[in-house]
Amino acid sequence: MPIETWTLYVLTVLALMSTPGPSQLLMLTNSGVHGFQRSLSTAAGDLSANALQMLAAGLGLAAIIAASATALTVIKWAGVAYLIWLGIRMIRRAKPDDTVGFAERKRASLRTLWLQGFLTSAANPKAVVFFAALFPQFITSEAAFWPQFLMLSATYIVMDGLFLSAYGLGSSWIVKRFKGSARVWIERIGGGFMIGAALLLGMKSISRQ
Repeated sequence: MPIETWTLYVLTVLALMSTPGPSQLLMLTNSGVHGFQRSLSTAAGDLSANALQMLAAGLGLAAIIAASATALTVIKWAGVAYLIWLGIRMIRRAKPDDTVGFAERKRASLRTLWLQGFLTSAANPKAVVFFAALFPQFITSEAAFWPQFLMLSATYIVMDGLFLSAYGLGSSWIVKRFKGSARVWIERIGGGFMIGAALLLGMKSISRQ
């Protein structure tokens, strides 16, 4: 792949990632509540879903998914409901005198954090259609398809991972400066972010259908 084409692709992806979405808000929340290192499981879940979505696009499944409006609606709103449930639960469990409970929640399983990231990303199945529309703009018929496809996919995964890590580090840095009951407000705000992520997914559903 020519360096000029790859550079243009990187700039395009940077522009697309310039505003936070549901996955970024989830990363902010989990890093603030569970710590940055554990929140990397959330990022891994998000990137795993992205990788599967890219593979689906490469295998030509985007057209099948795009044709199934019912499946899109069910998956999207299931994701919205899941995030709202997580946000409400976080807000309700945050109590001023619940310092022990806060510490226990920091030990949430890595599997749970991974699953949250995976489901949040997978809740937007139109990502498959997005990748199917984005990649052909930078793939030429003069070269083998899969090496180009893998290059674009790997670049996106790395860039998305760096963005998620930056959000997580920023959230963790801020939370470490709070002590005592102030940390309870961090969890409440995190729950609000979770609900905000759900609303973003819902708005995407309404605006694109």
